[in-house]
Amino acid sequence: MSLFAYENMADRLSLTRKTALPFRERASEHDQENTFPFQNIADLKAINYPALTLGKEFGGLGASLEEMLRHQQIIAEMDGSTALAIGWHVGITMHLSEQQEWEASVFKHFAEDILATGALINNAASEAATGSPTRGGLPETTAQQNDKGWKISGRKIFTTLSPVLDYFVVSARINDSDEVGQFLVHKSREGLSIDETWDSVAMRATGSHDLVLDQVQLDSEDLLTKITPGKKPPQGWLLHIPAVYQGIATAAFDYALNFANTYAPNSLASGTIAQFPTVQQKLGEMKLKLIQNDYLLYGVARDWDKADCEERFALADALSTTKVAVVNNALDIVDLAMRLVGAKSLSANNPLQRYYRDVRAGLHNPPMEDMVLVNLAKSALNKL
Repeated sequence: MSLFAYENMADRLSLTRKTALPFRERASEHDQENTFPFQNIADLKAINYPALTLGKEFGGLGASLEEMLRHQQIIAEMDGSTALAIGWHVGITMHLSEQQEWEASVFKHFAEDILATGALINNAASEAATGSPTRGGLPETTAQQNDKGWKISGRKIFTTLSPVLDYFVVSARINDSDEVGQFLVHKSREGLSIDETWDSVAMRATGSHDLVLDQVQLDSEDLLTKITPGKKPPQGWLLHIPAVYQGIATAAFDYALNFANTYAPNSLASGTIAQFPTVQQKLGEMKLKLIQNDYLLYGVARDWDKADCEERFALADALSTTKVAVVNNALDIVDLAMRLVGAKSLSANNPLQRYYRDVRAGLHNPPMEDMVLVNLAKSALNKL
C-alpha cells in the first residue's frame, strides 16, 4: 500500500502508524548493537514516504508542515532514531520544493529519483573544527574549480542517514576564499566514502557517520547555491526535530501509564499503583506537558501552513521557542516516567532508559537553546 492511495491525512497517518509498528520491536536491538535500521527505511520507502513532502507539481504528495510533523511523531513513538534520520530527508525535500533554490533541471532530476527509487537526501554541513554550522564557522571542506567543474575534499561529521543516502548537500569554501557554496554530491562519485564513526549513546541508530570526500570530481552544475552570510529566514521544516522528541515523550508516557495501570505489588490488598495520588500526580504532570507541547508544535505548524512569506518571517521567534520548549518538556516527561516506574526503568531491556538517552540528543539539535534565548531577548529589546 502507498500513501498516494489515500486522499486524506487521517488515512495516511494510519498507514504510517501501521508501517512503523514493527520499528518498536527492532529499536532495542539496533540501539544495543549500534546498527542501522535498514529494514525500517525500506518499509518507509515501500509506502512512498520519501515523497511525502515533495511538491505536488513534481509528482509528490505535497504534505503540509502539520501533516509532516504528525507522521514524524508517529514514527518517533516507535523509534526515535528512525524518525530523526528520515526527518531530515522529508524536511529538506519540503524546503527545496517550496523555495526552488536549485536550477530547475537539477531539482527535476532529484524529484524523479525520489519517485522512482525513493532516493534520500541530507545536508552535510557539520565539521569537527567548526562545530554546528548555525554558529557561523567557515567550513574546512574545500571546492576547487577546474576545467571539468569542481574538485571537492573534506570530512563532514554527523551525517545522519549516511548508510542509505543517495544525495549529500555539502557546504564547502570555494577556491580557498571565504565564499561558501552548497554542492550536490551523489553517492556514486569516486572518492566519496562513509567512515563509520558514530558512537553516541543517544540516537544510536541514526547512522550519523562521517562523510569523507577525497578529491571528488563534480560537474559545474553541482554547485547548487552560494551561501549568503547573515541571518537566515525562518525555516518551518526544522520543526521535524521537536516532533521527534514529542514522539519519544509520548512513548514514555504511554509506557508509564500502562505500568501504573498494571503493576500490582503484593503489598496492595487490591488494585494497582495507579490508585496512589503520588502516581496520579506524576501522570498528570506528564500529560500536562504533552498537551502544552501538542498545542505549541501543531499550533505553530498550522500558522506556518496558512501564512504568506511575510507572515512566515514573523514566526521566527515562535519556531525557535517551539523547539526549545518541546525538547525541555520532553526531557521532563521521560524523567517523570522513570521516577514513576522506578529502578526497573534502568534495565537495559527497558525502553525508558533508551528514551532517556535519545531525548537528550534534542539539546544538541538546531537551533541551540543559548542562541534561541539570546535572540528572543534581542527581539524583545528591539521592540522597546
